[in-house]
Amino acid sequence: MSKSTMTRRSLIRALATSTVAVGLGAAVAPTASAAPNPNAAAAAGSSNGNGRLLPPNKIGIQLYSIRDKVSSLGFRAVFEELADIGYSEIEFAGYTQGQVGPITPEEIRQLLDDNGLKAVGSHVSLTALRNDLPRQLEIANILGMPHVGTANAPSNINTVAGYRAAADEFNAWGAQAKAAGLKLYQHNHAGEFAFATDQPNVRLYDVFFENTDPDTVFLEMDVYWAFVGQHLYPGFEPIDYVRENPHRFPLLHLKDGARNAANPNGFDIIEFDAGDLPYREFLRATKARGTRYGIWEQDNAATTAVPPNPLDSFGNARRSYTAMFGLRG
Repeated sequence: MSKSTMTRRSLIRALATSTVAVGLGAAVAPTASAAPNPNAAAAAGSSNGNGRLLPPNKIGIQLYSIRDKVSSLGFRAVFEELADIGYSEIEFAGYTQGQVGPITPEEIRQLLDDNGLKAVGSHVSLTALRNDLPRQLEIANILGMPHVGTANAPSNINTVAGYRAAADEFNAWGAQAKAAGLKLYQHNHAGEFAFATDQPNVRLYDVFFENTDPDTVFLEMDVYWAFVGQHLYPGFEPIDYVRENPHRFPLLHLKDGARNAANPNGFDIIEFDAGDLPYREFLRATKARGTRYGIWEQDNAATTAVPPNPLDSFGNARRSYTAMFGLRG
């Protein structure tokens, strides 16, 4: 294959089979018809140190943020765009691509490999964990991801007994996940930080945390929702959970929020680094304390943009990547 006909994806495949380790953040020489990726080029030149708070080869995205693109364009086009932006890690929010048509986990894995991307986790429902766990673990292994989890609350019974029962259920699932070589995780929203209805001095999140097996059940802290939880149910610092128990939090959702007194949550979801959450402090305090994946998520990326930017979830994804890549301690 000549230089003039080599595509970015074919170059990634060629590099992946060589003896040179290449992170997605490394610079890839552009073809005659392709513009160089400034984010990737910058990553290649400064991947070691410089006070970087997020390793450039571990900046991920939760596909829920760009679900409109997955549904309208499909995984192939989405992965190509994300690789071009500089993302290297993918967290799934389902394995379907809307109007584009059916696709198998094996086909998704091939598209990940073609674009130099790595699957790191997936949000599945509690129903799927209860009724279809072996298949969910099988799909996770096909995709090559080390984690599989849920964004559902552990239980909708907000009592101490309800959350203890949920912990027992997660412990059983976690043992099965560990046997399959995977880590099971739970992703929080704000409600998990509420107090138990039967014991108003007991925080539900603490019940779940303290009654799950630390070797088989893990947590993905959504930092935005943790701060909303702090706003609604004061008396804790989100950072303390991660700082004091680093091995329990292998994944972080880096979702930003802008303070808004008119919003009952206290914050509006916004693209990364356009809000008020103390991410530099948070990441400085937790840096180098366990292996961790930083995953960008913005629930409203398709419908919200910081002026004068147009509405476009890819645009929010690109600007957020640039901001995360540039974080320094």
